[in-house]
Amino acid sequence: MKRRKFIGTSAAASVGLLACNTTTAKPTSKPTAFELKGNINHSACYWCYNSIPLEEFLQDLNELGMKAIDLTGPEEWPLLKKYDIHASMCWGAGMGIEKGWNDPTLHAELVADYLQIIPKVGEAGYTNLICFSGNRNGMDDEEGLQNCVTGLKQILPLAEKHGVVIQMELLNSKVDHKDYMCDHTLWGVELCKQLGSENFKLLYDIYHMQIMEGDIIRNIQDYHQYFGHYHTGGNPGRHEINDSQELNYPAIMKAIVETGYKGYVAQEFIPTYEDKIAALKEGITICDV
Repeated sequence: MKRRKFIGTSAAASVGLLACNTTTAKPTSKPTAFELKGNINHSACYWCYNSIPLEEFLQDLNELGMKAIDLTGPEEWPLLKKYDIHASMCWGAGMGIEKGWNDPTLHAELVADYLQIIPKVGEAGYTNLICFSGNRNGMDDEEGLQNCVTGLKQILPLAEKHGVVIQMELLNSKVDHKDYMCDHTLWGVELCKQLGSENFKLLYDIYHMQIMEGDIIRNIQDYHQYFGHYHTGGNPGRHEINDSQELNYPAIMKAIVETGYKGYVAQEFIPTYEDKIAALKEGITICDV
């Protein structure tokens, strides 16, 4: 299932270094517990693995030594707590990717929606809540920026009260999300500056920003203070992050660690291996610098 469809249906109801042969190798063994280095806090986006029942997936995360999962809502949190898995990026509000904070006609509904979910996130002991700019639909970037400022300012006081960080995701508008507005780092950074709150950050998706602008490590070094969360994915194709694609994930992870970042890095690649959990184990091994 593509992420666009998964987000829409979910909101409506409320992934050491490898040997050089990883391109063709497709492991099929079930995961066994192994020791992670602790420099990267690993998470995984459930939508990439949703053919696996959630409870089984949480057990797999325990076996892998992973402590968090991305993109879950209130209806799933009790099960996460049963397996001591943290919700590292929450959802449960908004109208999906295409309709977002850049459209003032949606502000009343968005504000009401986020005001009801923010306390739930905080009370559950979680921090991060995703949001989206929405598509341009003919709107210029400056107007959309100001509209986002106007709308988001209405929910930030409650987010600050509950210790919740609203995170707008940077997505590519070239391949996956045509016309999406928050598609360049500098646009998002300017939004952070104008909002002026530590409770608003950017979800820096490495796959998406490689497509739009590249220069990943330099942007992490220059703008990391505005990034509250990271997603991975192999480019091109958004599949495994091994040597079948162009991004050097060990170097990227080292750059993230060097910034002092203590949040989560979530694997958001779509597995092609028959054994999806083996693909996830490979991904976190690559990122565990």
